[in-house]
Amino acid sequence: MMQIEAVKAAYRRYASVYDAMFGPVLQPGRKAVLKALNLRPGERVLEVGVGTGLSLPLYPSNVKITGIDVSREMLDKARRRVAQRQLTNVEALHEMDAENMTFPDASFDKVVAMYVLPVVENPAKLLQELHRVCRADGEIFIVNHVRSDNKLIAAFENGLARFSDQIGFRPDFEVRDMVSDADQITELSRINFFWRVMRLKNGVAHRLP
Repeated sequence: MMQIEAVKAAYRRYASVYDAMFGPVLQPGRKAVLKALNLRPGERVLEVGVGTGLSLPLYPSNVKITGIDVSREMLDKARRRVAQRQLTNVEALHEMDAENMTFPDASFDKVVAMYVLPVVENPAKLLQELHRVCRADGEIFIVNHVRSDNKLIAAFENGLARFSDQIGFRPDFEVRDMVSDADQITELSRINFFWRVMRLKNGVAHRLP
């Protein structure tokens, strides 16, 4: 289980080099989920784990974006990116725990969580919050790790898991272990051996107990 302070510490270390280290590697997933969103003019989107804001320039200018992250240092870079790129469709960037969001119910038409579930302390609570803040007929999009069926890669993931606090995520995490039938999870595309774009149908009745 990841601890939030360990995550903050890890991303405090990453902040200055995150774009160079992870930007190109993870960009295909960002582009894939933006394509899958099929956004319509006027829609409000929440991006959970917005980080340094690398995905923000990819959104259409006619939708409204709110981003949250637990890392103040990452958000500082995201705010500079918004100002430099004059991204007027970004409504707000908040320092916020995704497991305890302060938004009212049904605040957003669509919710995006890219590379987030292996990072949080309680993934089930995060999924509950994603459903809560998304409107009842909205959609939730996740870019996340899918545990490899290759025995060698799986062994590497399991071995790396012992260093989760140091690297800031759980490499052995499997999102399909966390969802129920009510989530109606659909795999939309595969990025590579490790990452998938998935969609969850929302609904107030999907909330976890």
